[in-house]
Amino acid sequence: MWTDKQRGIRVSQEELLCKNACGYYGNPVWQGFCSKCWREKAHPAGASRQDTRPRNDGTPLTFSKFEEKKSTEKGRRINTMRRLFWGSPSPPKHQESSESHANVLKAYQSLEAGDFTGFLKILKSPSSQRLQSRCTAFLNTMEAYHDLPVEKQSDLVQDFYQSFAEYFNSFPEAQVTQIMEHVEKLIMTRLHKWVFCHDSCDDEQKDLALQRRIRSLNWITPQMLSVPFPDKKTAVTGDPFLPAITAIIEMDAKRAPQDKLACVSKCSQHVFEALSTSNSEPANADDFLSGLVYVVLKANPPRLHSNMQYVIRFGLPHSLMAGESGYYFTNLSCAVAFIDKLDGPALNLSPEEFEGYMLRQRAPSVGKRQQVASETQHLLEDLKGRQEKLDQGMDSLNVQLQNWVHAVHSQLDEATAQFALGQKEIKAQTEPSHDSSSSSHDSSPQGDDKDESVLKLTDQHAGSQDTDC
Repeated sequence: MWTDKQRGIRVSQEELLCKNACGYYGNPVWQGFCSKCWREKAHPAGASRQDTRPRNDGTPLTFSKFEEKKSTEKGRRINTMRRLFWGSPSPPKHQESSESHANVLKAYQSLEAGDFTGFLKILKSPSSQRLQSRCTAFLNTMEAYHDLPVEKQSDLVQDFYQSFAEYFNSFPEAQVTQIMEHVEKLIMTRLHKWVFCHDSCDDEQKDLALQRRIRSLNWITPQMLSVPFPDKKTAVTGDPFLPAITAIIEMDAKRAPQDKLACVSKCSQHVFEALSTSNSEPANADDFLSGLVYVVLKANPPRLHSNMQYVIRFGLPHSLMAGESGYYFTNLSCAVAFIDKLDGPALNLSPEEFEGYMLRQRAPSVGKRQQVASETQHLLEDLKGRQEKLDQGMDSLNVQLQNWVHAVHSQLDEATAQFALGQKEIKAQTEPSHDSSSSSHDSSPQGDDKDESVLKLTDQHAGSQDTDC
């Protein structure tokens, strides 16, 4: 299925189909067969082991005897279902009238797609009392015998689906499928706690082994799987596969098989969206399977093996054999099988390199996008260091400036004090000379008076001359 000449996973469309060439999707869990061919192959295998012993005449069992044994096995299973429904090997004598049967069918014909609440209302109506009684009897019997092996319980649930669908033989196939999806959700939501991760199987041990396996492969990069990743020119914030990782993790919280399949489909659609943003060309099947493997490795979903087995055992056959959900689930099974058998050649690595990675003795080389991120991180760290040095220089300069201001103020205070002291000395020296000059002025007041009188006479004489003029 996978080549070792180049990185990534290479799988053709034919390899996803059933080995029996029936046209439906196969599954690695069923050794490449679809659920229908696998069941037909598994049950006659047990009968043939019991009946292929030589008879008294020494001739082997013929094909007609084999078909007879197969019909007997089928009749026994039908009788088992009848005992579950009606409590006896034969159906009750009361038969539903054709008029009431037509009324029931008319009510279900008006049911819209995805209207589970409407389905429950119709099932609880008086006209659907027969169908409701069958569902109730089956649920009570399954809960009472929940200690049966899980494979036996799976057979009983699948037989119930088949017998219930026969009630709507006159409906189109798409409408029968829609009704059976509601029936599956009703039945398995109730039986989930009894049949999921049953004690009769080793699902829990396989879950732990798968989780340890995925955890040991967390060093695998998208480049090793040839998963297209956004280049530097593409503006992408975060991991583009994060929505797909979230969707596959949510599968464990669902109860009905169809709800778990819806999580797988949602995850797969997010993978295609992530691939479309990473590559200019449309994603092909190889890119999708590689991307799905990467998502499973990064998510490491809880109880992945148990959830897949639960869908396989108790889901509607058509959901796994055909359609979008069947294609996505088949790819998920292939991804898990690839992870379980992953080795060096699948990643284009030598056995020594693969062993070194597994023992944590080697580290994978980063891609271009991771290298750019690393360079950006180093640049930011360098800028941070330069900023810290700049802050330290500013603090040192501020301290120096404060010291300079303090020194200037000290020198100014010292100069002011010296100037004040000089003023006092000058004032002290000028006071004696001022006293001597004042005493000399006081000793000649009469001479001053004479001078003043002479000035007055002169002024008067000048004024009389101006008047004459």
